[in-house]
Order: sequence, then structure tokens, then C-alpha cells
Amino acid sequence: MTTNTWDAKLYDHKHSFVWERAKGVVEMLAPKPGERILDLGCGTGHLTAEIAARGAEVTGIDRSPEMIAQAREGYPNLKFEVCDAREIPFKSEFDAVFSNAALHWIPEPENVIRGVAQALKANGRFVAELGGKGNIRRLVEAIAHACEVFGLGRTAATEQWYYPSIAEYAALLEKHGLEVREAALFDRPTRLDDGEKGLESWLRMFRRLVLDRLSDKQDAFLRDVERQARPQLFKDGSWELDYRRLRIAAWKL
Repeated sequence: MTTNTWDAKLYDHKHSFVWERAKGVVEMLAPKPGERILDLGCGTGHLTAEIAARGAEVTGIDRSPEMIAQAREGYPNLKFEVCDAREIPFKSEFDAVFSNAALHWIPEPENVIRGVAQALKANGRFVAELGGKGNIRRLVEAIAHACEVFGLGRTAATEQWYYPSIAEYAALLEKHGLEVREAALFDRPTRLDDGEKGLESWLRMFRRLVLDRLSDKQDAFLRDVERQARPQLFKDGSWELDYRRLRIAAWKL
């Protein structure tokens, strides 16, 4: 399967909203001193550090070597490992598994959930936030139009994205012995930095998989997406994306 290569410095510099707007999910996790917690898809480690500051012993894992290298540089006293979320190796080791803005990048959710259940101790909890059903619907339509125009096919717009409903995700969790106790699907309109250039920066970060197929046509593709998206998503001099988030908490029975 084709995979993303992440620009970790761009991620930190231009897309801090990914973790800054998700600190409420850390509150939902409610980490306690002495707990062992796995941060699944930790990125550059900012929320890993937030959890560790509450006194927990945290291990951050991410499939991206670039992200892990940046996390280690930023937080040298914390533990980070390169690890595929579909192949979690831990067995009954953690009081909690936490994840923010990572699991919608993995279109094999059952493999992830199976590993989460395996990694948790009895009565351990799984607290996660990810893109939910309908996430960036208007932007997806604009990307799909450009993909069609440039010969990639409309399905390329959402390749490697997974945006489940509450019912879909809860059913998978409960299939693997995780009892869902809290779940919410909600809108989170998100304003991008950089004014006019904000959407291009976002696309270069999060749709690089598509752009890398276009060679010298990348700029033309980006302008097409902007033209299609502008009427609904460009407001008061900035781009505002129609994010929807799924936040969920489940306990291992």
C-alpha cells in the first residue's frame, strides 16, 4: 500500500491546530499519576507531553519515522517508537490507549482496534478523537473534482481516509470487547493559518499522496481545488474547513 511521507516540521509550524484544538480529549482521558498510557499515532509528541505532565508514564508510537524523529528532538525525556498502528505488539501492558487525529488515516480500523484491545489491561480504557462521518465534506468534493479533471479518478480524493459514524465505530469496538460509554460526533469548523495560502499548505501536508502523482501539474491541481472550494470555504480572508470529529471512550471488559 502506498504510504505518506510526512513533513514533520511543516506539520509543527503550520498545523498546530491538530493538537491545540484537541486538548479536551486529554481531559476526557483524565490521565493519573503512575498510569501507563500508549499514545497511538502520536505525531510530533505534543499531546504525549501533555499526558506525561499529568504524571503518567507514556509511550508514543507513530508509523512515520519523520514524526518520531521530531518528537524525540522536542521531548528527549519521553519514550517514542516507530510502530504501525495495525500491528501493535503490546500485550495487556497499558491502563489506557489514547489517540488524536491519527486513526482516520488508517482504512483498516479493525486491525487497529484488535491491537488496542490486546494492549490494554483488564478495565483499561481507550479514548480517541478522529475525523468522523461527513468530515471536510465540501473540501472532499472540491478535491474529487480536481482528481477527475487531472485523470486520477474521484476516489483518489479520499484514498487512505476513514471517517466512520458513531454506530460503525462503536460496533467494531464492541466486537473486540471494548464497551463504549461515551461517544459524540460534532462539527469543528477550523480556520487555517496563512490567509490565501492556507488551503495550499493544508493540501501539501495532508494530500501529498495525490500531489506526488501529478509531477509538473501540481500547481494547476491546487488552483482547481481552490476555485471549487472558495465559494463555501473562503471567509473573511482565510480558509475555514468543515471539520467533523468523532470522540469516543470505551473500556475493556
